[in-house]
Amino acid sequence: MIGIDLIKISRMERFIQRFGSRALEKFLFDDEIALVKNHKTASGFWAAKEACSKALGVGIGAECGFHDIIIYKTVNGAPSLQLTQKIIEKFAISDISLSITHDGEYAIAVVAIESAAADKIK
Repeated sequence: MIGIDLIKISRMERFIQRFGSRALEKFLFDDEIALVKNHKTASGFWAAKEACSKALGVGIGAECGFHDIIIYKTVNGAPSLQLTQKIIEKFAISDISLSITHDGEYAIAVVAIESAAADKIK
């Protein structure tokens, strides 16, 4: 399954200006917040989590929340995703890939998910 998301960076900038650190805490763990350099990075992380939930076919909500998706950096500095055990088991996830890019006023993320049992993804 593939998911994609696009966010206008200025939207994230306003969100952070309005709510401060609480804005980031809404969708990121402390370790993820430590990776955020600015509102552009935060935008990419938001898009990554939204794209992941779309790849699962459920969106952000009761079946998959922002905190079920964890962003980390590989040893080479590339962003990557880890899912909670609940999500891995529920959707029989065998592999996941992430790409984030920024262009002008937008951040875009694409997530590809492989499932050991594709019929479990609804």
